[in-house]
Amino acid sequence: MRNAVIETIECLAENDPRIMVVTADLGYGVLEQFAKKYPSRFFNVGISEQFMASAAAGMALLGNIVVTYSIGNFATLRGIEQIRNDICYHNANVKIIAVGGGFAYGQLGMSHHATEDIAMMRALPNMRVFVPADPEEAVAVANYALTVDGPCYIRLARRGEPILYKKTPDLDIEKIQAVSEGTDVVLLACGPLLNEAMKAAEQLNESHISAGVFSIPSVKPLDTETITNIAQKYKVLVSIEEHQIIGGLGGAIAEVLSSVKGSRAYLHRLGLQDEYTSIVGSYDYLRRCYGLNGTAIADVVSNLLR
Repeated sequence: MRNAVIETIECLAENDPRIMVVTADLGYGVLEQFAKKYPSRFFNVGISEQFMASAAAGMALLGNIVVTYSIGNFATLRGIEQIRNDICYHNANVKIIAVGGGFAYGQLGMSHHATEDIAMMRALPNMRVFVPADPEEAVAVANYALTVDGPCYIRLARRGEPILYKKTPDLDIEKIQAVSEGTDVVLLACGPLLNEAMKAAEQLNESHISAGVFSIPSVKPLDTETITNIAQKYKVLVSIEEHQIIGGLGGAIAEVLSSVKGSRAYLHRLGLQDEYTSIVGSYDYLRRCYGLNGTAIADVVSNLLR
C-alpha cells in the first residue's frame, strides 16, 4: 500500500513542481526513488517530527504541496501542536502520511501502536482524514489529496496488503464503498480491517446470517448520506476499526446517527475499548487479542442478533 502511494506521488510530481516530500529519518527503501528524481524537493529533517510539521507548513504557505512521511504516532501525536497551530490553523496545503496505523508495529509496543491518531486528526478543523483499506483505495486517496487544497491525513498500513474488492472506474474516495450486500447486519470498516470484516461476513453467511460489508476510506468528511440511508434500512450496524472506539470511525458514525430522526439501526462499535495496547506481539496476534479478526467479529455479531 505505501509503495503504491509513493509511486503515485512520484508520478504526480513529474507534472507538478510544487510537490515536495519531507521525512523525519524514515522511509528507507520507500522514498529513495523520489529523492533521486527530485533532490531539490526532498528533505530529511532527522528525528524531528515537530520541526517536520512546522517546516512543511512554511513550505506550503510559500505555494507548495508538501507531503510529510513518518510512522503512525510519530507523524501525528508527536507533532500535534505544530499540526494544529501551523498546518491546520493556516489551512496549509500539507498532506500527512502515516505508515503503520493501528497494530502494524506490534512487536515494538504501545509507543508504536497508532490507536488514537484518527480521533486527534479528525478533531482538527480543516483536516481531512483518510484510512484506505487496500492499494487501490490508497492510490485514489493520494490522487485526491494532492489535488484538493488544504491539510489531509492519510493513514496507511505497512505490509503487502492485497486488493480486497472490485472498484468502479469512477471510484469516489469520499463515498462509502459497498463491498457486499446483506439483509441482517452491516459491517462498516476502514483500513485493512476491511479484510477481517469480509472474512467475518463469510462466516456469518455460513451460519445463515446475511451480512453486508462497506468500506469507509474517508472518515472525515464522512459520507453522512449513505450512513443515514443504511441506518434506516438495517437494524444493526457494526463499526470495525484498528483504533480507540472513542473519536474514531465508530465515534464519527455515532455522531451521524444521533441526528437521524425516527427509527434507526443500533450501532455496536468494535475497536479498542478505551484501553491501551499493553500486549506486545505480531500484527495478527494483536488482532486476535483485541477481538478484531474475522472469527471474533463474527462471534460478536452472532451474539448481537440472538
